[in-house]
Amino acid sequence: MKLRIAGAVAVLSLVALAAFERPLAQSDLPTAKPETVGVSSKRLERVKAYIQDYIDTNQIAGAVTLIARKGKVVHYEAQGWRYKEENQPMQKDAIFTLMSMTKPIVSTALMMLWEDGKFMLDDPISKFLPAYKNQMVLENGQLVKPARPVTIRHILTHTSGLGLAPPRPPNPATEGSVAAAVAAVTSAPPPPGPRATSLAELIERAAQYPLHFQPGERWEYGDSTDYVAVLVEKISGQSIDDFLRTRILEPLGMRDTHYNVPREKVNRVSAVYRPLENGTIELFRKPEFREPTFGRGVAGLNGTAGDYFKFCQMLLNGGEYNGHRLLGRMTVDMMFSNHIGTGPGKRVAVRGDGYGFGLGGAVLTDPAKAPDALSIGTWSWGGAWGTVFWIDPVEELIPIMLIQITSYSHFNIRPLFSVISSQAVVDSLADQKPRVMGYETPK
Repeated sequence: MKLRIAGAVAVLSLVALAAFERPLAQSDLPTAKPETVGVSSKRLERVKAYIQDYIDTNQIAGAVTLIARKGKVVHYEAQGWRYKEENQPMQKDAIFTLMSMTKPIVSTALMMLWEDGKFMLDDPISKFLPAYKNQMVLENGQLVKPARPVTIRHILTHTSGLGLAPPRPPNPATEGSVAAAVAAVTSAPPPPGPRATSLAELIERAAQYPLHFQPGERWEYGDSTDYVAVLVEKISGQSIDDFLRTRILEPLGMRDTHYNVPREKVNRVSAVYRPLENGTIELFRKPEFREPTFGRGVAGLNGTAGDYFKFCQMLLNGGEYNGHRLLGRMTVDMMFSNHIGTGPGKRVAVRGDGYGFGLGGAVLTDPAKAPDALSIGTWSWGGAWGTVFWIDPVEELIPIMLIQITSYSHFNIRPLFSVISSQAVVDSLADQKPRVMGYETPK
């Protein structure tokens, strides 16, 4: 009888613990009434109406949106469906596939090691990856020596020329010569075989391929952040998964951010949808447990809006959140600076005009050209399945929108969310001295 009672108590304790842990993901965020931080409650109502219109017209299934200002969350809303086919409503603590919103977190990890004095930003990556010491560059269908080595700064800014596959010919007419040039220094691309079992193995295999362009001469979105992640592993001696968990996620209280979502949290994962030609959506991937895979830099993390806010607020605070300092303020200033310059080949095409690129994220450099209604110095990025965030250091504003759709190029839901967020800021410009990258902004 005692054993039965003890067993029942244990079960009830687990149930109570689960019930406690779930709201904890929402209740530990700093909140405030909007007007106390210069935001209009009435204007915030437009956010809900904006998202609801996309749901009502079946362009998205659901969304979680979060807006914070001056360190306080003033809007946190779940709308629509987490899993529409099963009538599962969206919840604030829904877990989303973050895709490329993994990149800023992984880049932050490498900057933490930079602060430890482990490397210079302009050190060649071959210092840690010897297989990349004698790479050639594919240029006009010919293999030439690189003008400069691929550096750590290059991989943080997507100007490396690296790729996990052979370069593609710029046009079909040169396909034969490109193939011949690549074959001259590499073995033929291997037939499909066993998948890489680690990030290091994946990177090692790709060392045979020539660079797509001269390092530093172009901005090209691709595989560079996988090289960032493997350097974290080489320098720290930990897997990228372990490093992020122990050095970033746990200190910041990001309890629901994982490379591999635990089985017990699958019932919080958002389904993924894809657009149809008629503008509506259909199910692409249902929520289910997936076998664990090794962590990467380009994508792979899953998480909640509340968790990602903590990461963003840490950067906006100059590297500290809730008593845990991950970076120094001057390091964050470096990350929020444009490191790629301007000119031909330097357009950050994924984000649009008016943007440069910092260390791990895009930097808004010209509000007159940018699609987003935010300030100079805003640091941001998004994921391939619709997730997006911005950190505006002038207005101390953090908008986050999480949706799950395999393509969003057919509508402007992301840039318009920056508008619908910033329009709610209503405090006066008088007596404000906004600063970007450590300097007063021009007025």
